Amino acid sequence: MKPPEQLRLVDPHPAGTESARLQAVADAFDPARLTQARRLAGLTKRAVADELGVSPAAVGQWETGTTPRLDHLARVAEVLGVSPGFLAAGRPYARLDAAAAHFRSLRSTPAAQRAKAIAFTEQVWELTHALEKRIQLPPVDLPGFSGGEVDAGAVPADPAAAARVLRDHWGLGREPIPHLVRVMEAHGLIVTLVPFAGTETKKVDAFSTSQLPRPVVVLTPDRADDVYRHRFTAAHELGHLLLHHDSNPGDPVQEKEAHAFAAELLTPRESVVPQLPTRMDLHALDGLSREWGVGVDSLVYRCREVNVISDAAYRRAFQRLNQLRQLGLFRKEPVEGYPGERPVLLRRAFQLAEQHGLTLRELADELHLPMPRLRLLLGDDDPRPELRLV
Repeated sequence: MKPPEQLRLVDPHPAGTESARLQAVADAFDPARLTQARRLAGLTKRAVADELGVSPAAVGQWETGTTPRLDHLARVAEVLGVSPGFLAAGRPYARLDAAAAHFRSLRSTPAAQRAKAIAFTEQVWELTHALEKRIQLPPVDLPGFSGGEVDAGAVPADPAAAARVLRDHWGLGREPIPHLVRVMEAHGLIVTLVPFAGTETKKVDAFSTSQLPRPVVVLTPDRADDVYRHRFTAAHELGHLLLHHDSNPGDPVQEKEAHAFAAELLTPRESVVPQLPTRMDLHALDGLSREWGVGVDSLVYRCREVNVISDAAYRRAFQRLNQLRQLGLFRKEPVEGYPGERPVLLRRAFQLAEQHGLTLRELADELHLPMPRLRLLLGDDDPRPELRLV
């Protein structure tokens, strides 16, 4: 008889075989998960069908409820870059309609990339939910927000007035906001800054939604090369969350209102207007730009908005700015130099959970995600096999 340390149990029913695992997935097949995985991969039904040697109609039938054969199930998971278990029901899933997200322009954002962005946002929520089971995240503190809905009467309809209400609610006074993204995370908002669609991410631009259990703001790296534009974008999305509970993606009126909200949030009129030069002075505006964390362009616009300068002076200021930038002056400053403007909430939540025993592999298995996808969701760009958060 073998010594006890060499004994092992032998399962007389090999339920752990690949065939049995696939059958278990087939028994719990969730067509919505297939659609989500396909959108994350950025593939059309025809593209998936061509890879599998089936008709697009077959893929369409799978997405409306017909369970694929086991060999097709294994192959479609491989094509879409997920484990077969990803395609099964049995774990939390918050479905988000494309109309529930505030996209800047429907004309400049291809439908496939919008679908990919929505699927990414759903996964951000799933990751947040998994971490929140273990770690207490800051409670959502956004006027009027509750359980994926925003009370339209919680803030004034006027964008500038709404921005002042939020400043008061968050105790920001009328001073510059040093770290806007960090403030947003401290009040329970989920913010991400990753190339979720690869090189196509820039076609999506930033967007946000308040129709999940936590508001989500997705910022994109193409704007992170300029910290001031990045901050304005974050403030713009905050405006959407507060003002536009009934989102109308690409609506020019809503976009204009979100811009007005962002300008007042970052540069409160009563505080910044007395500091504006009475004649166009780019040197003075450069100093104010660094003090308030907004671009010189934004301050030039502010000068015209409050009638400090004429239309002609406004146009000349931008012409001069363009000339100086061609000479290498007024350069963009990337977000990398401003840690307070880079999202960290999800990464720090995982770090804390990791200290209490959770591993990256366990989290990936729970979410049925490949490791690269999980690292992307966490905002980690470390290519090493294991994640080490600092």
